[in-house]
Amino acid sequence: MRQPRARAGRRRAGRTPQGISGAAALISAAALVVPAVPAHAAAGPAGSSPGEVIPGRNTATPALVTGIREQAGATGSAADAARGHLAGKESRYRIADPARDLDPLRTTTTGTTEVVRLQQRHRGVEVLGGQYVVRMEHKDGKRVVTGTSGKYFTGLTTGTEPQVDQELAVERAVEATEAQLGGARPGKTEPALTGTARGLVVLPKGPGVLTQHVTVRGTAPGTGEPVLREVFVDARAGYPVLQYSGIKTFAPPAPGPAPAGAAAAHAALTAEPPASDTGVQGSGVKFDGATVDLQLARDTAHNTYVMRDYSRMRDTTKNVLATWDAHTQYAGDVSGHWPDGIKEFASPAPAFGKDATDAGAVDAHWAAGKVYDYYRTVHGRNSLDGRGMTVNSLVGVSNYGMPYVNAFWDGTKMVYGNGDSEYRPLSAGLDVVGHEMTHGVVENSANLVYAGQSGALNEALADYFGTALKDDTYHIPMDSPDSGLVGDTLCRTKAPRDCAIRDLNDGRTTSGSFTGVGFGTDNGGVHLNSTIFSGALWNIRRDLGPALADRIVYRALTAYMTPLDGFTEGRNAVIAAAKDLKIADGDLKSVQRDFNAHGIVPDWELALGVDSDQLLGRVNTTDTSVGAGGGWWTASQSNDDGSEAYSVWAGRTDGSGAPKLISPNDGRYHVTPVTDGKTVVWQAYKGWNVDILARPLAGGPIKTLYSGRYRVSSLHVEGKTVVFQITLRHVGQRVVYLKMGETDPTEILPGGGPGRGPSTELPSLADGRIAFTDWHRENRKWRTDLEVLDTATGKRTVVQQLRPEQEVVQTALTGKHIFWLSKDHWPSGVTALRRVDLDGSGAVDISPDTGKDALQGTGLSATADAVTVTARPADAQDRNGALSKLWQFSTDGSRRGRVSCNRGEQLWGTADSGTRVVWLDATTGYTDLVTRSRPAGRCG
Repeated sequence: MRQPRARAGRRRAGRTPQGISGAAALISAAALVVPAVPAHAAAGPAGSSPGEVIPGRNTATPALVTGIREQAGATGSAADAARGHLAGKESRYRIADPARDLDPLRTTTTGTTEVVRLQQRHRGVEVLGGQYVVRMEHKDGKRVVTGTSGKYFTGLTTGTEPQVDQELAVERAVEATEAQLGGARPGKTEPALTGTARGLVVLPKGPGVLTQHVTVRGTAPGTGEPVLREVFVDARAGYPVLQYSGIKTFAPPAPGPAPAGAAAAHAALTAEPPASDTGVQGSGVKFDGATVDLQLARDTAHNTYVMRDYSRMRDTTKNVLATWDAHTQYAGDVSGHWPDGIKEFASPAPAFGKDATDAGAVDAHWAAGKVYDYYRTVHGRNSLDGRGMTVNSLVGVSNYGMPYVNAFWDGTKMVYGNGDSEYRPLSAGLDVVGHEMTHGVVENSANLVYAGQSGALNEALADYFGTALKDDTYHIPMDSPDSGLVGDTLCRTKAPRDCAIRDLNDGRTTSGSFTGVGFGTDNGGVHLNSTIFSGALWNIRRDLGPALADRIVYRALTAYMTPLDGFTEGRNAVIAAAKDLKIADGDLKSVQRDFNAHGIVPDWELALGVDSDQLLGRVNTTDTSVGAGGGWWTASQSNDDGSEAYSVWAGRTDGSGAPKLISPNDGRYHVTPVTDGKTVVWQAYKGWNVDILARPLAGGPIKTLYSGRYRVSSLHVEGKTVVFQITLRHVGQRVVYLKMGETDPTEILPGGGPGRGPSTELPSLADGRIAFTDWHRENRKWRTDLEVLDTATGKRTVVQQLRPEQEVVQTALTGKHIFWLSKDHWPSGVTALRRVDLDGSGAVDISPDTGKDALQGTGLSATADAVTVTARPADAQDRNGALSKLWQFSTDGSRRGRVSCNRGEQLWGTADSGTRVVWLDATTGYTDLVTRSRPAGRCG
């Protein structure tokens, strides 16, 4: 059992960070933060060539080996030769049995060079991100190894026998995804999320975490955004320890093997075309008015011409580039599978008309060919996978009939939104098409995990190549201030710069712009932080020239990078690739200066400071809140490498004394703790059981208050009373309370009585009263009441009857008032902060739901002196300002200000007393429990 750590004081800028973001910790420090380590001469057996080695982190295997020329076996496959090299140099690589533990994944041959990618397995189970690359020359009947790179985790010892079956893993994965996405609007039925078990995977943290991998698909409740989540559920306890989106989007979304349908469509398009269906050259008019040639096919059965291009892969796989009319499809319904009933865009004549232009079909088909040609002619790559795969583009999807201003790659195809009054269909941007198709190239090469820094690197590469294609096609010089604009050609009325989604010339740096967020926000900052790296690449393109820079970046991607690489490894890969191409010393120094200018330098992560006091560092958890009350905080924490099931800790909010361990460290996941300053109450997950446990802060035995199967939320404790909310799948929500020592909890039923649909939700607790919402039918109409229950008498009082369009997001109760966040304008996320007296009188707005001061609130906590809201400002003008921050108000609304000016994401703000707040802060790219005793006020 771990011992309590000594109290950590205020962290100053430059101090070593004390942990990494919980979700990132569970895959690898490399996914979010990997400080650079110095290179040194390679050590190896006698006869080794001199070379340079960058050691790996948390592994004995080098992260990068360059500058070697060592003979490898010339007979057999390239993969056998690569594994033979690693086995023969065990003293360098520390891989005891490469033939057993490294599966051949992919070999790419270009001329005389061979790049072999090998997938690590631990006792036969795939290791997430465990990929090692061996680079070789193969000519004159001989093979020479020139370098290696990647991540092979030598410290894995975990067993591989699961204690949690796939049925439970799927249920927990779907629950976790629903919890992170948020609920549906009352009275609206949302399509269900579904989960598919993918098998066991080891997360490479410490000795390893054995997980069940589940893919969750569907549509986000409320927003209609497509959902394709990769969720990893601890295979011993059943708790979801990691989730991130598998959909690579062009813009941040609103707050494996292809499925059978896609495979069938692919098969239908890869067959040899009949003689009567030969290619035809047609034409169409792009959105910008230019007439372009289109490669088409004649559909003799219907006497039409369809957007199906056989010409580009006729000499290889005979696969096609096809453009499909998906205007009847919803974005959430096409991610991860092939929709039924769609057809390729067709025309009675080979010259497509205005309908195809307005739909974005002409741009999509023309641009897909341009991108294919670029990779084929410049880099020798045949399609996205390098092996001539079919390229399918679905054009014109909507968000359940509403505009969808986004585009994405889902692992099998490109999907383009229909746009809106300001943005053209997303396929109308050559850089957008290049961006999404490059995601396919990345997935079929380095396969950078789409989360944290590796995800930002993925986005950076997609932006780089997409924008490079656009600039070269339209002859935009690199010294133009508009050369780095991304998405600027999508505007209907605004100037390009005013409408651009990103700018690769925005000058962002790690020290001034890196934004730390959890994986629940933008997949850990994949869009928020991408231009830090893509900006460095863009400077390289300006300084070295497009042709040379593109070759360098492409080689870095395809020959060096591996799934968990972050900014530091990305820099090392680009520099190594530049050396491979034997660029001049002056150009090499220029590459290094361009990375330095964007702050991508050794140990850059250590310079990120905060204005808060640290209470608990290296939290290393995911999807668990914090509690505070009576001068005490409580939070969950894993161990230093994030491999251990979570335990509950508690300490004083003023930072005095040492934190104390509250829960047992017994393999269960102890999460979402709360405290009133005397008792800590929390949940424990193990298998099918979800227990609510309690223990006095002064010590004593742990008591089990409740056991069930379903997810619990909104947990509160005061004295002997505990209240919480149970999510009953396919039924609804129920608020439940109990007195410690009682065996049977009391369920607060909705006004319409028990049944399917009606719910009581969002409880808060103070002075023996419970505030909650009651959503039920009355006279065949849905209504929501804000109520108060006196637990001593059982009396319920309706203090506010809400309008049908209003939705309550959270409640907070004090001895005098009920506060709540109200969403009045669906589907807008903007909320009003309101207050009412306990008898229903004195209703006032503390914070408006319109105007420059409006907030998109997600969390609420209150004391007698102040109300704290976790929220995003509705009118945020920059990336950092759009993140969740903590805002504090006086109870009458006369005072408003920020709790902290920390730059990163601030979550789970919980009031203790007065104006003191504790929260989880991700500013440094790490997630720490921090506090402030008074608000910071205005932040610049």
